[in-house]
Parts: sequence; structure tokens; C-alpha cells
Amino acid sequence: MQEHYEPAINDWFRNREENRTFKVVAIDTDSETIEIQYFESDIEELDFDTWNELYLEPAAEPEDWSGPFDDLEVDDMGDTDTPQHPDNWSDPLADIE
Repeated sequence: MQEHYEPAINDWFRNREENRTFKVVAIDTDSETIEIQYFESDIEELDFDTWNELYLEPAAEPEDWSGPFDDLEVDDMGDTDTPQHPDNWSDPLADIE
């Protein structure tokens, strides 16, 4: 028997048929839709009936938060090897025009 899970914003699930992890990002009760974002960044809108047909299981939030951001550089994550320093420590106002 398939277990049904109620969607809640910021909850993570894994679609067992597609083996894809996603996060619930919005729920619109007026239009009866649920917006989800897959870990790889794809966004999809499902109606309530489709949601109830999915084979889901709750999932933990991924440790690697950078999945949806395929164009990140190492510097974007704050992991810079070389700290930024002014060229001239003696006159910090020299660069102000």
C-alpha cells in the first residue's frame, strides 16, 4: 500500500520512481497546486491529484546546498584560499576618489 504524505513548504521528499530529491517551495490551495524544486534546480508544478499518485518518501535536506546552482565558482561559497588585502596598508583612504 502506498503511503501519502501531506506537502509542507520546505519539506524534502524523494520520488521513489524517478529517484529524484526535491523540496516543496509553494502550495496554492486556491488553484490546488504544489510547486516543487528538484535538487538539480528543475522547478515543477503539480496538482493535488498528481501529488497523491507519486511514490514518495520523506528525505533529509541535502548537505551539499549548491545542487540547484550549477554555475557556482569556488569563491561563491566563501572558500577562498587567498584573503583579500589592500595593496597599501599605510593609507586606506588612498583608493577613495
